[in-house]
Amino acid sequence: MTRVVMHGCNGHMGRVITDICKADSEITIVAGVDKFKGVDNEYPVFDSIDQVDVDYDVVIDFSNAAAVNGLLDSCVKNSKPVVLCTTGLSEEMLAHVDEATKKVAVLRSANMSLGINTLFDLCKKATQIFAEAGFDIEIVEKHHNQKLDAPSGTALALADACNDALNEKYDYCYGRADRREKRPKNEIGISAVRGGNIVGEHEVIFAGLDEVITIKHTAYSKSVFAKGAVEAAKFLAGKPAGLYDMKEVIAEK
Repeated sequence: MTRVVMHGCNGHMGRVITDICKADSEITIVAGVDKFKGVDNEYPVFDSIDQVDVDYDVVIDFSNAAAVNGLLDSCVKNSKPVVLCTTGLSEEMLAHVDEATKKVAVLRSANMSLGINTLFDLCKKATQIFAEAGFDIEIVEKHHNQKLDAPSGTALALADACNDALNEKYDYCYGRADRREKRPKNEIGISAVRGGNIVGEHEVIFAGLDEVITIKHTAYSKSVFAKGAVEAAKFLAGKPAGLYDMKEVIAEK
């Protein structure tokens, strides 16, 4: 049984993860951390990670960037691994993450979905075949109208997966409205759509002569990210210090 501290337990993702853990006999949440207390929890909830007074195996973090430095310091101090799901980290915070991985296990991914992380490998394999055959690569991502960043971190990670397969020879294009010219061969186009309550949709398009291949992932609810975080926590408990990602979680399945 993997014992978890849910960091950000009363936020939307914290509640989804709590429900998933209730139905999973291999994992249990023994404590939560959240300054907001307007939720009935079946486990004790503390204002900060340093106040947690129960034993645990791993932390799942779905909080906010402002809390990440303190969380990492606590995990290092107590030798506890952490699944870091919070996004929007600054370069300084990312450096803090790298420093923490020297002392504890940290799993961090641009997207916690098992499906998306499988898509990364599919894109690499497809790129190796289609790019050599002259296919153009375009990525289109769609999200709800409240999302602040564009393009999404997942779209950039998909572009990176394709570019890794091509030895980094492609440039990224985020819009063509400011130029009038034919599409260069050595670019990956990345487009962002914002509207309604779209949870997340990513398409990688390989467009060739007289044929188009599309690899697509659609998230219909945020539970896909929560499920991935739960599987990551089971994987990470007991692991030695280092930086891990969802590809390693999938490889163990």
